[in-house]
Amino acid sequence: MVRPAPELAPDLAAALEAFLRHLAVERGRSPNTVRAYRSDLTALLARLPGAGLTALDLAALRGWLAEAHTAGVERATLARRTAAVRTFTAWAHRTGLIAVDPATRLEAPRPRRALPVVVTAQQASDLLAAACAGAAQNDPVALRDLLLLELLYATGARVAEVCGLDVADVDRGRRTLRVRGKGDRERMVVYGVPAERALTRWLDVGRPGLERVGSPPALLLGARGGRLDPRVARSVVHRAVSAVPGAPDIGPHGLRHAAATHLLDGGADLRYVQELLGHSTLATTQIYTHVTADRLRAAHDQAHPRA
Repeated sequence: MVRPAPELAPDLAAALEAFLRHLAVERGRSPNTVRAYRSDLTALLARLPGAGLTALDLAALRGWLAEAHTAGVERATLARRTAAVRTFTAWAHRTGLIAVDPATRLEAPRPRRALPVVVTAQQASDLLAAACAGAAQNDPVALRDLLLLELLYATGARVAEVCGLDVADVDRGRRTLRVRGKGDRERMVVYGVPAERALTRWLDVGRPGLERVGSPPALLLGARGGRLDPRVARSVVHRAVSAVPGAPDIGPHGLRHAAATHLLDGGADLRYVQELLGHSTLATTQIYTHVTADRLRAAHDQAHPRA
């Protein structure tokens, strides 16, 4: 059962809506980020007494986070809530809604970074081979699904970025895509020959079969001719991966992890992978530099004189 959002006093509700517009329009934050910040800040502001924003002090913020920690909220969620509060109070102080920013000394717990679960290179190959076989009859949906899988694995792009592509974003001569990532930042990603073959079949046969009057210029279309919904794309990936024996249950982000891991396994430079994935800092990309016990053993056996 989903709990209804608490009602806010009119002045708090107005401040929150103004802040969320600032996030979306001026800072270019994604709809998912805006949605998460709305939820976090609504829960916080609903706790304030009649004094409104003037009651928002460091003790109130720490108490709110402490209660969430006691209730078992994960560290990553606590870190996100802290980021939401810091961004909101800095904005409120800058716009004159509060005299002092109370979150300047608010510390966030460091989220534990778990190693990503990835498919092996062979499992990825088997997944794509099965998708190619499924598209042998040139069914438009099967051709679209094949291209979706190829692009996700080839480029390491996020599912929202791939679903947001327009036909005009494709440079087939250079085999590159112009994707729009977090913060509406653009970057170029490259794809290989297998993805180009899937793209050719999709544009020649598949897309015309799904296109309708009024269809958007989207590269990938849904069954009714609209832009492919990321939720449908996730279902496609889960279904395709579940058909590969021994493969872990992953979604589109798992293919992004696999692309990064396999690139580094193959000797790609870490900064190239950072650019491909659209990470703002190298530290985010470094999670993919983990090595498996098998790889460590193989390197040891090959190189150490006492192996």
